[in-house]
Amino acid sequence: MRRKHKLYERPKKLYDSVRIKEEDRLVEKYGLKNKREIWKSEAAVRYLRNRAKKLIIASKDEQDAFFKKLNSVGLNVSSIADVLALTKENLLKRRLATILVVKKLARTPREGRQFVVHKRVMIHGKTVSSPGYLVHIEEESLISVRPGAPAKVKPIEENETPEAQ
Repeated sequence: MRRKHKLYERPKKLYDSVRIKEEDRLVEKYGLKNKREIWKSEAAVRYLRNRAKKLIIASKDEQDAFFKKLNSVGLNVSSIADVLALTKENLLKRRLATILVVKKLARTPREGRQFVVHKRVMIHGKTVSSPGYLVHIEEESLISVRPGAPAKVKPIEENETPEAQ
């Protein structure tokens, strides 16, 4: 069995304060678990850009098939220049946890992430448990949140103190 290699690259300069502040902002804005998710989206954008560069000399049909695939994911591109202009934020906006916030099924990206991880989100009747799932345009209308079970919290009596429990 072959070993699966990493899907991302770590930053070359570990303690770059500008990069760290930008990554912290993205982690907060998109409710990410850690910075590794940012690095994975950077690697995905790098892959798409490299593919677009190779398609410059390819036929128009191959280019159109590539653009159609990216447009189905929600990355509005119509030329190779548009693909080269993609950023990691374009991909982060298409993640399932972020789409839940846009559709107002969750209040914050963190809450959206928690819904997904706790298997409360369904797309076309199938449970999705990966918050990094890239939502296709046709799937957006099929997203639903399964109602959760009510919390079973024992009410505190007036004469009891929380320490007594």
